Amino acid sequence: MRATLDGREIAQSDDIVEVDGYRYFPREAVRTDWLEKAAKTDGDKRCPHGVQFYDIVLDGRRHPRAAWRYEAPRPAMAQVADRFGFWGDVIVA
Repeated sequence: MRATLDGREIAQSDDIVEVDGYRYFPREAVRTDWLEKAAKTDGDKRCPHGVQFYDIVLDGRRHPRAAWRYEAPRPAMAQVADRFGFWGDVIVA
């Protein structure tokens, strides 16, 4: 499975975990050098799993909050620990 944005591959792996329709890639499969931590919103701070969103920056163009991971997932989401999810303009297929 691949995650692409603007024709660029952000992540690629066969080790995918799907939860509630979102697909999560292992950290080592993600181009983390293209990710920049986004400021946490009040909603982010209330997330019981410690969500951290990331902007994806490609060729100087910022795609706000297009990736995320849970920093402290509770048992119900333990299977996505140390994995990234994508949405917005990111195509996961």
